[in-house]
Amino acid sequence: MKRKLIRIATIGATLDILLKGQLSYLNRNYEVIAVSDDDKELKNVGEREGIRIKGIPMKRDISLLNDLTSLYFLYKFFKKEKPSIIHSNTPKGSLLSMIAGKAAGIKHRVYTVTGLRFEGETGMKRKLLKNMERLSCYFATKVIPEGNGVKETLRKEKITSKPLEIIHNGNINGIDLNWYKPSDKEKNKSKGQNNITFCFIGRIVRDKGIIELTEAFSRLYDKYRNIELLLVGPFEKDLDPIPERTEKAIISHPAINHVGFQSDVRPWLEKSDILAFPSYREGFPNVVLQAGAMGLPCIVSDINGCNEIIKNRYNGLIIPSRDTDALYESMESIIKDRNLTETLTANARNAISTRFDQKDVWRELEKMYDGLLS
Repeated sequence: MKRKLIRIATIGATLDILLKGQLSYLNRNYEVIAVSDDDKELKNVGEREGIRIKGIPMKRDISLLNDLTSLYFLYKFFKKEKPSIIHSNTPKGSLLSMIAGKAAGIKHRVYTVTGLRFEGETGMKRKLLKNMERLSCYFATKVIPEGNGVKETLRKEKITSKPLEIIHNGNINGIDLNWYKPSDKEKNKSKGQNNITFCFIGRIVRDKGIIELTEAFSRLYDKYRNIELLLVGPFEKDLDPIPERTEKAIISHPAINHVGFQSDVRPWLEKSDILAFPSYREGFPNVVLQAGAMGLPCIVSDINGCNEIIKNRYNGLIIPSRDTDALYESMESIIKDRNLTETLTANARNAISTRFDQKDVWRELEKMYDGLLS
């Protein structure tokens, strides 16, 4: 009889996008059940991965009444199913499931810390978010940082004193090297053969460095007219909106092309020469892995995850976070220094394929589960 494993996230999109293929792989030797808010993405997970699903109402924002309701339903579900392991990886879903799992008597409660929301916050909100992390780690029996940067922050900020184990070389799911690979076709350039295309993929919000990226690119465009910037991702005006002037610049600039959310980012990476990702905070960003696997070097901030994937001047460039001038200079070096760009491009895929192959991550994760139950 298969041992039961419940994977939890606050919303179905996390399971749908970040754990693609992993749950099906684990379901060979475990009975895997996916739990999140009851949304269409959760249903997609059940159908694609061939596993059971359970919708339990959960909200990303802090709401005492909603959170207590979620806690109750999680507790009831865990008591009914009696899983061998529960494993969560989003802030709210992890806090609730770790507490509910402890109350329900689940022996193995695993929490993967994929990012730390308190970074970049100040005042009471920062204190509240740090205490939420402390509670999640306290009620977990095993804490897995997604990368070394997250591990160091957990220690530095005194979030937990429990042993911290990184799976393989980091990242929650690794990269599918057969899906993300360099195109055999010539790149489809919209402005001519010598055009240089920078690409950003992610939410169009302040803490992804969009203000700095828009300003740096606009300054570059005044000097170099053979460049363009692709922005792939949605505006999020409720959670972390960008200033109105930045939004207007994105919409009106003749060389900035905002294409919104795209379920498949590969066609946009194929059109591009380099990923520009000046984020303020990350856990272990998938988009940097995806771009590298497709042969694109990356300009990234010197933050958790990014500085573990990118080796400066080997497969990309690392710059200080929130530094528009440094971002401008690094983007200009890509335009002016052809030898540098060719070197970074030549190393881009190998730097990912040798360290972050998805199947290696899955094997190491399953080995960790087996070790808990042995």
